[in-house]
Amino acid sequence: MSSQPLESQSPPPAAPYVRLPKSPGLAAFLSLFPGLGQVYNGRIARAFLFFFGFVGSIYLSSHGQEFPFAFAIPFLFFWNMIDAWKGAAAINARFVGGQPEVEDTAVESPLWGASLALFGVLILFNNLGWLDLERLARWWPLLLIAVGVYFVYASVQKKKAAESANEPPLL
Repeated sequence: MSSQPLESQSPPPAAPYVRLPKSPGLAAFLSLFPGLGQVYNGRIARAFLFFFGFVGSIYLSSHGQEFPFAFAIPFLFFWNMIDAWKGAAAINARFVGGQPEVEDTAVESPLWGASLALFGVLILFNNLGWLDLERLARWWPLLLIAVGVYFVYASVQKKKAAESANEPPLL
């Protein structure tokens, strides 16, 4: 028999319950309406990206631009849900680790605001009859080319910066 009192043999107290800031399941559920899960996560620029990408794909596929926009609809829908889930899980992981939330400057850059303003101007000009977007629709692949060239350029610049940071100084 142990000579210790019964109070010292009790189990250690349970850790206090900590409520996580975001629910990944709720973020994914809200994303059934594209962009709403990103709003829940506080990522407003991503919300606009998913919403306008989804609605724009529906609009363009219904106006004779089936390829590739009809294929983009389910892709954007599911990517939207997965991104919301992963975003909420990342927020929770940072919260549990005690780290502040990292700002996503790539998505929240002024480029997104400028592109939304430009998109609005194009639609306004089309509605006023000053621009015919139907005739310009065949040129949309130029946008893909420009974005691809930008990504290649940015990747090469990052690689050069990493290589120059690792090189010893010249004497």
